[in-house]
Amino acid sequence: MSTIRNQILAIIAKEAHVEPERVTLDASLQDLAVSSLEILEILFAIEEHFNITLPDRDPSFETTSVGGLVKALERFVLDSGFPDASAVAA
Repeated sequence: MSTIRNQILAIIAKEAHVEPERVTLDASLQDLAVSSLEILEILFAIEEHFNITLPDRDPSFETTSVGGLVKALERFVLDSGFPDASAVAA
């Protein structure tokens, strides 16, 4: 699993106040009882952590599942030139 992915999963767990072992790529945000406010807090924390600015509305950001969110965020972080891009596994 990639370093970026691990960091995103840790941010989701922290901001959603969910045990880290429950935050898996197969989990839905609804299953984790993540509120819409917590989703915003997660996105803000990711922006701050990776020093990026996420687009306001991007249809490629699937926010119903952890896996979809992580995939979109990994792609965006890599496209933004995050210095740890070489650590990302395909």
